[in-house]
Amino acid sequence: MPNLQQPGLVVFDMDSTLITIECIDELAALVGKKPEVSAITAAAMRGELDFAESLRARVALLRGVQEQQLETLFQPIPLSLGAAELLTWFHAQGWYTAVVSGGFTWFTERLAATIELDAHHANALQWAGGQLTGTVAEPIVDGASKARYLIELAQQWSIPLSNTIAVGDGANDVAMLTAAGFGVAYCAKPALRDVADLAIDSPDLMQLADHLSTLA
Repeated sequence: MPNLQQPGLVVFDMDSTLITIECIDELAALVGKKPEVSAITAAAMRGELDFAESLRARVALLRGVQEQQLETLFQPIPLSLGAAELLTWFHAQGWYTAVVSGGFTWFTERLAATIELDAHHANALQWAGGQLTGTVAEPIVDGASKARYLIELAQQWSIPLSNTIAVGDGANDVAMLTAAGFGVAYCAKPALRDVADLAIDSPDLMQLADHLSTLA
């Protein structure tokens, strides 16, 4: 179990975890492709599709989105209930915080600056002439690389894996929750709930702080 009396690390998924939207679905809405992209996203989050292949297919449908259009999705940033408060709470415990996402750095950079995350990692969209090319930089951040990132951060900050927490909602978070000392499924798909140490089923991230406080 996590020890709040010692330094620790909590790593969050971004889409539908720290924020309420799936960024790629909302990007698709900007070019009239949301139904197609949302269907692929839902299947990938259920674990029915290879995540990397599904991401390439979805990003291909985003060709032509202009950068200024992205700003509309994060004005303001659609934070999940309790997200900012939970990050403040973890920092007060002396813990490191990070986000790792199968989404995109354009969003994680802004999120990290807003809620003062210590680190962030995601996929990089590719641009030409201020528009999306429909491609994403390789290698793609998938479930396995999310787990590796958690392990790398723990090593970087000399945190034992036993004192790490991973929080996510989809099938591509399974490896990360398994690698962490304590895994949290937040309003999650069945594939993730099956491997989690704690399931939070109502949309309020501060429930994690409430749970951990009872263990202290």
